[in-house]
Amino acid sequence: MRARMAIILSSAECELREILLKNKPEEMLSLSPKGTVPVLTFNDKILDESMDIINWAFAKDPSKFLKYSSGEAKLSNYFIEMFDLKFKYHLDRHKYANRYERTSEDHQGECLKILMELNESIDADPWIFGPTISLLDISILPFIRQFKIANSHWFLEQDFKKVINLLGYFESSALFHIAMEKFDEWNPVNPQVVIFPSESLS
Repeated sequence: MRARMAIILSSAECELREILLKNKPEEMLSLSPKGTVPVLTFNDKILDESMDIINWAFAKDPSKFLKYSSGEAKLSNYFIEMFDLKFKYHLDRHKYANRYERTSEDHQGECLKILMELNESIDADPWIFGPTISLLDISILPFIRQFKIANSHWFLEQDFKKVINLLGYFESSALFHIAMEKFDEWNPVNPQVVIFPSESLS
């Protein structure tokens, strides 16, 4: 989802091939043998990490993204790294705790610490740094949404009210709804060309 949002904001278009991870086509694995999504290929280049695609989209057209001050850039880099390396680690183990040794509540608590720190560091009016969306917003909000989905009632009762309001604004945005559009699974036997995004931000 993060990569989709970045592409939407860059005003780029791409041919989208929706796949199921339990049914990975050989055409995908030949591009990226590690078999994870997303994968973006262009001009003989292959990007198979979300942040690489986000950075590519930003470099292509940064006009819709917030231009950081030095302080905002430092805070953004700090939280992007924390969410990619630490929050996602505990998020996965919170959602699928039966696969790991520690309990779901242990990992929930670690995610809570990070969200409380984020809450204390931002204004969220309505995006993290104000009226313009930033790289930090699109980099971490999908993770926060996954955490909310794991236990929505608990999430909405917590004290990180700025984070809750930020997520609510994100979930009501046109960007979110365009990025969440559903597509049929790509069939290599009978491939259909699907251009993404199917609509642009107004």
